[in-house]
Amino acid sequence: MATWQQLREGVGRAWGSLVEGWHQLQDRASGAMTRFVPGASKMYPTEQEHQEILHRNSGWGVLAAEVFDDTKKVVVRLEAPGLEADEIDLQVINNMLVVRGEKSLQREQEAGQYHIIECAYGSFERAIPLPADVDPDATKASYKRGILRIELPKINGQKKSKIKVLGS
Repeated sequence: MATWQQLREGVGRAWGSLVEGWHQLQDRASGAMTRFVPGASKMYPTEQEHQEILHRNSGWGVLAAEVFDDTKKVVVRLEAPGLEADEIDLQVINNMLVVRGEKSLQREQEAGQYHIIECAYGSFERAIPLPADVDPDATKASYKRGILRIELPKINGQKKSKIKVLGS
């Protein structure tokens, strides 16, 4: 039979292993996580806030993204359902594509004896490291059926610029 000391040590090892696994999962998933901030209204960061983008980037909502790199351009595709094109803000800052927006959804439905009211709101942001220097001024962005597609032509050097999203 195990003593209390052995039992305590076993629980301590299990807890330590669980915490370590959680930290590893958080580190590996931080590139795919998006921070949703209810009620936040700031869309344009200061330089100091930009330094915190990566730190704040991990959250609980996922804004799935794919990055394709070929010889002439970098293509980024993001899932951002339920938005309008003018609700999305894109910037290239120091070789990072920063995607921000604010989501507001209100839906009311009656089904039989049930009355369902749903609402979701909050701002989101995601910083995606770009694999090459790009020209933000020649960038094209489109939004169709919940998919945001950004084509960033490659160049030498770094710039900071806003990108307009065209709706369909």
